[in-house]
Amino acid sequence: MKVILLQDVPALGRAGALVEVKEGYARNYLFPRELAREATEGAIRDRETRQRAEEQRRGREQKEAEDLAQSLSGLILEIKARTGAEGRLFGAVTAQQIADALQKRGFEITKKHVELEHPIRIEGFHRVAVRLPTGRLVRVDVNVVGMK
Repeated sequence: MKVILLQDVPALGRAGALVEVKEGYARNYLFPRELAREATEGAIRDRETRQRAEEQRRGREQKEAEDLAQSLSGLILEIKARTGAEGRLFGAVTAQQIADALQKRGFEITKKHVELEHPIRIEGFHRVAVRLPTGRLVRVDVNVVGMK
């Protein structure tokens, strides 16, 4: 019997997959737990329509991520912070401050997207990694300007 999986099933397949299983397994295990449904012609057409829509959505998201990466790659953020002697900051520039500066420029970036190995404690130029929602890593230049 052919079924369409509604959820990921270990050793059988991922959600949306069309698989062949024994009738008893489908009726006694998969159907009652709503893990799969019978693969009728209408269900197969519906599955194909959903897959096409999902591919189009992924393509749009990928293009948006590429555009975002392109605009972020040449960006130089300037963050002002109070400094003491020898250019050392009082406190540090954190991922939250970098995310706030990016948001002021119109980017939808949160603190969790900014990957700082350690807080920035010295004024000057620093390269900071920003992980986009699609997983791509983009480097942004941050210029920390000291104020006395």
